Parts: sequence; structure tokens; C-alpha cells
Amino acid sequence: AATIAKKAEFYTQLHVIEEELKHYKKYFKNKVVYCNCDDPRASNFFHYFSHNFENLGLKKLITSCYKNQNVDLFSLNQSKKAIYLEYEGDKNKNNFPDIEEINVKNLKSDGDFRSDECIKLLIESDIVVTNPPFFLFREFVAQLTKYKKKFLIIGNMNAISYREIFKLIKENKIW
Repeated sequence: AATIAKKAEFYTQLHVIEEELKHYKKYFKNKVVYCNCDDPRASNFFHYFSHNFENLGLKKLITSCYKNQNVDLFSLNQSKKAIYLEYEGDKNKNNFPDIEEINVKNLKSDGDFRSDECIKLLIESDIVVTNPPFFLFREFVAQLTKYKKKFLIIGNMNAISYREIFKLIKENKIW
């Protein structure tokens, strides 16, 4: 369905994120995490990282997405503005990421991970964690390797058979 729709968004369940990311806690300390394909209003990646910010010892969390800001999974991406969020931790010590602590900023572009604005955010980050659009998987991984970013991404198992991806696995650059 994702291949046919090409615009479909499928959100990763929180328990899947928690189960996988528990193995990487030590890698997040003092890092800027960028979730560059995640609508923060619907993304469980944003939820996970904002609610575990102090526990992981993060420096900053940045989340951006394509211009769709509608929580409806089947929306038509017709929002007028793209946004990104920056979260730098719990300032009021209530152990919860309050709206006042989350900086919402407008993007001039549509929020596509390939846009100049999003590439600047990528350059600022240390680690990318997201569920990228499967139909852009090759291009997404190519961008991450071009900018030498560490990453944890979810992809279709068939991606290991893509020539570009298989080469990176064979060279032990990704696994």
C-alpha cells in the first residue's frame, strides 16, 4: 500500500520504538537527535525522545516533517506551513515535556528532508532516528551517508537487496 500510495504515512508504534531503542541508550548521551520524517503531533519517536529526554541524557531533540500537520493518518498533506520543533529538556522539573518547553518554528519550505532548511537541521544533529518514506529509502540513506550521520531508521526488509544499500552493508558501513 505504501508503494502504491507514495504519500502514505505509517506511524511506528511506541512499544516497538521502546523495545528497539533500549539497546542504544549509551549512544544518545549529550547528542542532538533529529527525527526528520516525523510529524511531532502524531510521531511516537517524538513522544519517546521527549518523554525520555533526561533519562537518555540528550542535548537537544529536533523533529521536522513534511508540511502535513494534521494528525489524521489519511490526510492529504494540504497544510499551508511546515514546522519543526526543538526540545531541550524539562525546564519546570515536572518530568513532562510541556508545550511551553517545546519551540515550534515555521519552515519556509515544505519540510521535505531534502530541502535546504532540513539539511541545515541534519547538519546540526548527531543522530537521525525516524521511519522514512519507504519509497524514498535509497535517497534517504544516501543523504545520511553523504553527511556522515549516525542513524537508526526503520525500513522494509527488501531494502537490503537494493544495490546501494547492500553495498553499504557489505562494506560494514550500515547494519
